[in-house]
Amino acid sequence: MRHARPGAHFVAAMLATLLACICPFDRARADDYPVRPITLIVPFPAGGGVDTIARVMAQKLAPALGQQIIIENRPGAGAVIGTRAAAKAAPDGYTLVMFTTGVSLPANTGYEVKDFAPIGTISSTPIVLMAHPSFPAASLADVIALARKEPGKVSVGTPPPPTLNYFAAELLKVMAGIDITIVTYKGTGPLTNDLVGGHVPLAFNTTAPALGNIQAGKIRALAVAAPKRSAALPDVPTAAEAGLPGFEAVLYYGIAAPAGTPRAIVERINKEMRAIITSEEISKRIVADGGDPAPMTPEEYAAMIERDEAKWAALIKKLGLVIN
Repeated sequence: MRHARPGAHFVAAMLATLLACICPFDRARADDYPVRPITLIVPFPAGGGVDTIARVMAQKLAPALGQQIIIENRPGAGAVIGTRAAAKAAPDGYTLVMFTTGVSLPANTGYEVKDFAPIGTISSTPIVLMAHPSFPAASLADVIALARKEPGKVSVGTPPPPTLNYFAAELLKVMAGIDITIVTYKGTGPLTNDLVGGHVPLAFNTTAPALGNIQAGKIRALAVAAPKRSAALPDVPTAAEAGLPGFEAVLYYGIAAPAGTPRAIVERINKEMRAIITSEEISKRIVADGGDPAPMTPEEYAAMIERDEAKWAALIKKLGLVIN
């Protein structure tokens, strides 16, 4: 498997790509852009959280750019299939891809982060520790205490690696010094259903698929793994507030293009994205879907990707995990 690459080298290469001067030919293409429909690859199934936010963005971004945006779902292999296709596309701004935290972590993907030009983020959603109402723990501290009292007997459900949910469970084991049993599911839908049914007592889940059940009292949210509280769950404490500072796992949804896409095109799309994300309509929609608006510049997004990749790659190396 691949391990984290030197951060300074990556950032230097990424920013050099972003800030490079555009030749007259590229400038001409950028000035005319776009002149035909744009394809936005979603490397996840239709109907999921990433697909939903992609369609919300495409619906508003298309009129802003003056061209149709075609959503192309290419799920499979933990988002590798669709992301690999985007990496090999022409760097002309007509093929974009939904980029999520952890998408570059599996081994043998056929691409690396440097093969993409980050355009900007759309939203973020923290991984949330959730419990069935019957579980005898009312807080993150209670969960940790119970796991220490009964090593290996506390089970927590997650989607499979390389999802951030799974890494959150592994990170909790390391940071809290506990032994818990991780039960993996095919996705957040089956995980949520089993949590509601009491078939798994705990889960590291994203907010969107569980929000309705949390509001109905069928699931209890114990802590959000984020530096600040979630707008969708304002009464749920952060992990730091719950007694485990530094325990953070925040999933970012963004858009990237193949490396080499003209800087002017990247800037044009980013400008329109930020205007859309900060609008009252879309901000409210993102919160209603369980996320938090997170507009970033291309440079900010590139730096954030590097930090996250280094963090999770270090955890993978420490634990000797093989993520395929």
